[in-house]
Amino acid sequence: MSLTIQNNIAAMNAHRQLQISDAGLSKSLERLSSGYRINRAADDAAGLSISMQMNADIASYTMASRNAAEATSLLQVAEGATDQISNMLTRLKELATQASSSNASGNLDKINAEGNKLIDEIDRIANVTQYSGTNLLDGSFGVTVSSGGTLTAGIGFSGATGMQGGQTYTVAVTANASSGFDITVSGTAGANAVSQTIEGVAAPGTGETSEIDFNALGLTVTFNEHLDASSDGTIIANGATASDFQIGAQNSADNRIGILLGNVKGTDASGLNLGKDQLLSATNAQTFLDTVDSAISTLASRRGDIGAAQNRLGYASANLSTTIENVQSAESTIRDTDMASEMTAFTKNQILLQAGTAMLAQANAAPQALLSLFK
Repeated sequence: MSLTIQNNIAAMNAHRQLQISDAGLSKSLERLSSGYRINRAADDAAGLSISMQMNADIASYTMASRNAAEATSLLQVAEGATDQISNMLTRLKELATQASSSNASGNLDKINAEGNKLIDEIDRIANVTQYSGTNLLDGSFGVTVSSGGTLTAGIGFSGATGMQGGQTYTVAVTANASSGFDITVSGTAGANAVSQTIEGVAAPGTGETSEIDFNALGLTVTFNEHLDASSDGTIIANGATASDFQIGAQNSADNRIGILLGNVKGTDASGLNLGKDQLLSATNAQTFLDTVDSAISTLASRRGDIGAAQNRLGYASANLSTTIENVQSAESTIRDTDMASEMTAFTKNQILLQAGTAMLAQANAAPQALLSLFK
């Protein structure tokens, strides 16, 4: 055994061991107080990278779950409106049955008046049923219009929005005898040709646009300064036949659910196609029975679509809840502190720190024995 003063190797060793114990104790305190095993990249670089991606996915899944819930609420609003329309169609069927009988001939004007009011109310409900300012039942939900054919700024068209996905509308513009232009938009809805003319439309000024509503078609067309009598052309409703709700964390079709709500307007050919003043004679009323039956069938199909979408969203929401739970569990395994295991490490390091401190004191005191040599 060598006795030295300049270098106390025992003290240096004790100090090194004490630093290791102190670092371990500090790490345990950090983990126990934060609840996380990984508090900085240096703790586990790969684990931190994986857990960060999982955290982002969890946040996205949570928002997707909220999207699904809001989509369900939207469908519930639409379902409530169609339920009332269904009740009115039932009443129309009742009135048509009454008007078809000879004993009602003296009251046909009153029966017809009620029938017209019911049809007006069906149209009103279809036009005003909205969710966050978006119309649901007028045929415009889930459909956009793209440029196509001669839909260009050069001939006066700036854009359009409307109901019939994949439908081509023909636009014809003629000079009005008084002022402006008469604009006719026509197309087909099922087997029926539909059209509407707006008269006396003024050409927008330079750099300006003008929106014209063709309510009978559920279509709005925007014209620009180039509108003139040669602005004939076509506008095409594109293939975007559904409004997409994001119910996943990735940018893919499988992470979205598309919902398309059909037109349930009473007087629209693409809706329930109910004509007014059909109950003024027994013969017309008998024919109107078939019309009402067709409208009931159309509405039932629309409600069936709503119900199917609600069920699909319900399953999607349940799957999202399970996914969030499982991904959160996986992220917890990577990043969270095992409190029992860490408490064991903390106790060990605490004892080592105390023992190391005592041994360092002993090692520092050892050179004092050399003083006896100087006596």
